Order: sequence, then structure tokens, then C-alpha cells
Amino acid sequence: MGIEVGGLLGLIWLIIVVWAIVKVAKSSASGLAKLLWIIALLVFPLVGLIAWLLFGPKG
Repeated sequence: MGIEVGGLLGLIWLIIVVWAIVKVAKSSASGLAKLLWIIALLVFPLVGLIAWLLFGPKG
């Protein structure tokens, strides 16, 4: 049972990170800023997501 819960949480986490990457890609930020945010989200998923939520491009 623990494996199914872990797999489900991992899938939910993956969906959240992909959603954040899509939001960054569609934002009005410059190309370099988008690239840096996407790299941060891919390399540091937890810290990158928290930083993006707090400091990332809005809109």
C-alpha cells in the first residue's frame, strides 16, 4: 500500500511541476528569465517551485 501512495504523491508532484513550467513558459517574462525559472524548477523541484510561487513572474 505504501508504494501506491508514494506513486500517487509522486504523480501529483510531477503534475504540479509541469503546471509551473507551463505557467512560466506562458508568462510575459523575458526569454532569459523564463529559461532560468524552468531550469530552477527542473534542477531543484521543491525549492524552485517555492521560489517561483514567491518570486516568479506574475501573469
